[in-house]
Parts: sequence; C-alpha cells; structure tokens
Amino acid sequence: MPLGRSDLSAGIRKYGFRKWYERELISSHAHLVLTFLSMIGLMGAVEVYDRSAPLTAQANAVAALVASAAVGIWALRRYLYLLLHAEATANQAVCPQCQTYARFDLASEQPRPESVRVRCRQCRCEWPIER
Repeated sequence: MPLGRSDLSAGIRKYGFRKWYERELISSHAHLVLTFLSMIGLMGAVEVYDRSAPLTAQANAVAALVASAAVGIWALRRYLYLLLHAEATANQAVCPQCQTYARFDLASEQPRPESVRVRCRQCRCEWPIER
C-alpha cells in the first residue's frame, strides 16, 4: 500500500525529516534483503525439483518455487517504491530561498492530498513538498 500524505506528515511530525528519510531507506533496503532471500529460495526450489520424484514432492517444489517468486516480486516492487518515494521527497527538502537542506517544520497539510506544506527553520520560507 503506498504511503499517503498522512504518513509523510505524521512521520515528519513524529521523527523529523532526517529520521523519517533514514527509516524509509532502512525499510526499503530490508525489502531488498528479502528479495535476495527469495531468490535463494527460488534457486533451492529449482534444485530440489525432480521429475522422477513422487507427485507430492513435485507439487511441493513447484509451490515453493511459486511462493518464492511471488514474495521476490512483491519485495522488489516495494523496495523500488520506498526508495524512489524517499528520494523524490528528499529532492524537495531544500529551502527555495536559503538553500538549507532538511531543516523544516510542518506548516500545514494542504487540502490537496498530493502535498504537505513545510516552513524553513532558518528563514521561515514556506513551500510544498509533493508526494
């Protein structure tokens, strides 16, 4: 499930932008680790499969192969989503007036669900961060 405006603003409000960004990157890389583990499971299922084995053993190997592939695809998609979302948000975390990076507070949540309005701690400039 994609992160929404409330998750971004709640995360920034609770942790601050830098900690929120760090948590997003850690979460995305945990999904990358899960992708690698599912690839190992996929290769193991291929290795175990034997056409001369009983039908139940073949079905178990195919089920493990399908499950590993499904988890791997989901984890890879989630990794890419979280990483790209964090990077797109981080690219907007520079104050347009004084060029200070990631030193802002939430000013208000926009009525538009696509953005969060922030205020620079240094110069008090406000700008939207798009989702």
